[in-house]
This record gives sequence, structure tokens and C-alpha cells, in this order.
Amino acid sequence: MKQLKIWIECARLRTLPVSLSGVVIAIALTWWMGKVQWIPALLCVVFALLAQVVSNFANEYFDYLHGADKVGRVGPRRGVTEGDIRPSTLKWVTIVTLIVDALVGLCLIPYGGWWMLPLGIVIALAAIAYSAGPYPLSYHGLGELAVFIFFGVVPVILMHYVQTRHFHPFVILTGMAVGFMAVNVLLVNNYRDVDDDREAGKRTSVVIFGRKPAAAAYLINGYVAMSLLSPMWILAALGQGGLQWTLVAPVIYLILHTVAWFRLTRRDGAALNPLLGATARNMLIFTILITVALILSVRFI
Repeated sequence: MKQLKIWIECARLRTLPVSLSGVVIAIALTWWMGKVQWIPALLCVVFALLAQVVSNFANEYFDYLHGADKVGRVGPRRGVTEGDIRPSTLKWVTIVTLIVDALVGLCLIPYGGWWMLPLGIVIALAAIAYSAGPYPLSYHGLGELAVFIFFGVVPVILMHYVQTRHFHPFVILTGMAVGFMAVNVLLVNNYRDVDDDREAGKRTSVVIFGRKPAAAAYLINGYVAMSLLSPMWILAALGQGGLQWTLVAPVIYLILHTVAWFRLTRRDGAALNPLLGATARNMLIFTILITVALILSVRFI
């Protein structure tokens, strides 16, 4: 049981709402448009979740190799650094998980076409390049950009495309909105670890620009995300015959988001650990609310 808990912590399950939110919202949008296909939709869900687990495993493994994690760090316990998991074991578990994810991705080719193969390779390389390779993205202030693209824009658009074989402006805006919300999870992580990262030579955006700009970006990201989705709010509400409770979803999210930002600016160190999970949870709450709103809304486009 203890070993299972260690591996669950290594997989960082509390961050999985980041990848899950994008694909669930994309399914809801596709359903709203009357074009949902459940087999490729479920394959995309599995692919997205495994891709994030691979990224989390690789991040812990390569942070250990780079010396970015240390014993007694303020963040969640790292199994490899603390000696609970052998580095070689984590490396092979990462490789096996990546192979399984690749096999799931291959199952999407009949639905999305052969161009899905090079895209899948790019996604796999990005999951590793986040913390590995000659220019690890998370060590050069590019972690947020990678999260925005590969946990926001790409999964939402990809999910929609494999079901419909076309792109839609709403889907692109939704992918960007999900990307901004996903970036906030990483911002909290880097905000908490800024001193350790600076000492280890890991130049995250928070190390480069400081905590105050990072906190401001956290707040702005949530409001920008909701603004990008405003056309969908209006059409979904009109589809119900008037401005009804469809608009409740963004309001609830922004309240939770603002409270989280307030906590971010007044906490430090290990006290920020619950806020990391809360940021991901707020994203998932929003996902559930907007999914319900779209399901109950009359299709309008």
C-alpha cells in the first residue's frame, strides 16, 4: 500500500484535471454541435491522461538527474529524490507508459487520418522535452508555453477534429481558454518552488520575472480564459431561450479563481501545496459546469 501511494504521488494525480478538462470540454462542445463519436472521444481521454502521466514521470526523473529536486523540498515528496523509487525503475516505467500511450494514439489514425502519426510523435517529444534534452523547456522559462499548447490548444482541437474532421472557431477559442487555465497550475508550482529552482539553476518564468508578475499573470489568465469563451456563453444561453443559468459556470469559476489568487499572494512554501490542487480542482469544477450547461442547452450552431 505504501509503494502504491508513492507511485500515485509520482504520477501527480492531483494535476490530472489539467489534461482531463480539455478533452471533456471538447466532447461537450462536439455533442452540442451534434457530432460526437464516443469511441475516438474515449481514446482521446485515455491518450491525454497517459500523456500527462508520462510528462510527470519524465519531469521527476530528469529533475532528479539535473539536481533540481532535493531531500525535504517544500513541494510534494519526490520518490526518486527521497530514495523511495530507483531512478532506473522510474525510467523504464516512463518508457513503458509512453509506449502504451503511443499505441492508444495509433488507434486514433482511422478517425483523424495519417497526419495524426507525426502529431503524436511531436506530442511525445514535447512530453519528454519539457524537462529533458539539450534545451529542457521548463529550465528556460518555456514551461508555461508548452503547457498552454500541449495541455490546452492541442488536446481540445485534436479531440474535436478526430470526431468531426474539421476545425471550428469556438473550438480554437476553447483550446486557448483551457490553455490559460492549465498554465495557472504550473504557475502555482513554480511560484512555490522559486527559491529551490533558482538555487538549482532552473530558470522558470517565476525565477526570471519574480513572484509579483507571476501572481498577476495567474489572476489575468483566469479572466482571459473566460473572456475567450464569451461567444459560447452567449450562444448557449440564447439556445436555451434566454440568458439563463448557462452564465453561472464562468461566474462560479471566476469567484473560485479570485479566491485562489488571494490565497496565492498571502502564502509561501509548503502552504501553497493545497493551492496547487485547488487550482486544478477549480478547472475541473468549471469543466463540469460548462459540460452540464452545454448538454442542457439547445444546439444553436
